[in-house]
Amino acid sequence: MLRVIHVTKKFGELKAVNDLSFEVKSGQIFGIEGPNGAAKSTIYNLITGFYSFNGTIEFDGRDISGMPPFRIAKACIARTFQIPQTFPSLSVQKAISVGSRFGAAGGLDSAHVNDVIQFVDLDNERTQNTGLLNLLGKKKLMIGAALAPKPKILMLDEPMAGCNATEIRSLMDLIAKINHDLKITIIIIEHFMKVLTELTEELLIIESGAKICQGDPLEVVNDPQVIACYLGDPDAKRE
Repeated sequence: MLRVIHVTKKFGELKAVNDLSFEVKSGQIFGIEGPNGAAKSTIYNLITGFYSFNGTIEFDGRDISGMPPFRIAKACIARTFQIPQTFPSLSVQKAISVGSRFGAAGGLDSAHVNDVIQFVDLDNERTQNTGLLNLLGKKKLMIGAALAPKPKILMLDEPMAGCNATEIRSLMDLIAKINHDLKITIIIIEHFMKVLTELTEELLIIESGAKICQGDPLEVVNDPQVIACYLGDPDAKRE
């Protein structure tokens, strides 16, 4: 469904992404992880059209390299950001409607907006200003706004950041439900390895913008290269 093919991104002399290739299959929950500064969010910015790059990115067999963000959104790729991005003076319903109006190829679909609000469990807050939501509410709102354009791929950038254990479980259940019930392919960047090993079917580990390991999540986290990447000791044992 999504193919990143020999992609390189430089900022001046800094090579942030280094000849990176990977493929996300339709229906997967695909995880991306790596140390701080590994270029995880940069990869999202390349896929969604925020930066130019060398290489090729294909979606559904179509080359989307160089497309602007609004065209990629209309091509059915949606994303969230690490820091909750909301319209604090708008109600939950209006904020999610923005996603439908400007992200979807067909424009505003009010019935779908209502379905999304119920799906992400914000029905009781639909008339509340988004600036008054708690952290979990804002996380669900961002996901709801990304679902409003009816994406084929939903890209989540550290959705659990700042959350407690109860909130993490709620978001994990929501992500699994999106994938299972809505049949949406999900790519997730996350620092909580337990989240990735429980949710994802395939896990990619990067360091300094380059792939160091990819495969079954439980095998990946026990790979000596991955242990060395995080612990600095290739002979370290994982309990």
